[in-house]
Amino acid sequence: MSDKFLYSLARPVLFSMDAEAAHHFTLPALKRASALGLTRAFVRAPKPDPRTVMGILFKNPVGLAAGLDKDGAYIDALADLGFGSIEVGTVTPRAQPGNPKPRMFRLPAAHGIINRMGFNNGGVDAFVANVQSSRFYQNKEGVLGLNIGKNADTPIERAADDYLHCLEKVYPYASYVTVNISSPNTKNLRQLQGGSELDGLLAQLKQAQRRLADQHKRYVPLALKIAPDMDGDQVKNIADALLRHQIDGVIATNTTLSRAAVEGMQHGAEAGGLSGAPVFELSNQVIRLLKAELGEALPIIGVGGIMRGADAKVKMDAGAQLVQLYSGLIYAGSALVRDCADAIRR
Repeated sequence: MSDKFLYSLARPVLFSMDAEAAHHFTLPALKRASALGLTRAFVRAPKPDPRTVMGILFKNPVGLAAGLDKDGAYIDALADLGFGSIEVGTVTPRAQPGNPKPRMFRLPAAHGIINRMGFNNGGVDAFVANVQSSRFYQNKEGVLGLNIGKNADTPIERAADDYLHCLEKVYPYASYVTVNISSPNTKNLRQLQGGSELDGLLAQLKQAQRRLADQHKRYVPLALKIAPDMDGDQVKNIADALLRHQIDGVIATNTTLSRAAVEGMQHGAEAGGLSGAPVFELSNQVIRLLKAELGEALPIIGVGGIMRGADAKVKMDAGAQLVQLYSGLIYAGSALVRDCADAIRR
């Protein structure tokens, strides 16, 4: 019995539930199945396809995007699904509840999801404790990305303080650290993608990274996660800043504010970030623009709208060196990891 078949049975049940309720049902169930050895029994892992990116060896180029496991509480269970890397977070310095519910909506006709979660998480100290207690971290089983953000009530002019606080806390436990400045669900956050704000933030993060590398005798790469809702000039400015500050990688992209692909659909006008198939071409365009500016100087991790193996290959052809999945897992299940890895390897 395959994981694809099992998910075809489970999906109608999950889709009958509220989207966030299904999320909070699925992850603990996956954790229990992992503890019993069931996930490894039913999930056929992709064949090895090692890639070295940001100086890190990835066993295959298909990773889990941040957002599915905000608190790092399900790392071991998610690792059983065959990912070449696991990224958890976004975490903030202090615990926060996020935005009022309901705040997550499926759009099945478009294979999309709208969320306005708002970085709901238990804070960086609880996050680090979860990472430390995971088998995946303890046994150095693979690549672990830790994604950091700012608290909703931190003024935007003090945002760097939150990122620096989180970087200090997560640095010893990360394979790489992602700086999330592109969620549309924290007020004014995307302002940090602009000229002087971005320069100031990256300069402080790079200085802290150098100090922490000396302190811990280990260099942990920094990646910046950016939005799809940018024109060519904005992407060029970000690329210039990444090169100027010697940032190690860029993740393109987060969710979109555009509703062009879901206009008139049920939940299509809900506030929040739209992910899944509707963001696919938007993110691909940003990847192509980045690649034109960055060349081989800095790696791109492609994320956004990968719903089948062929989509992952398109991301790689656009200029990505790795890809990440999230919304596609909701619609296709864990078999998507293997399908993407196979498509890329072929």
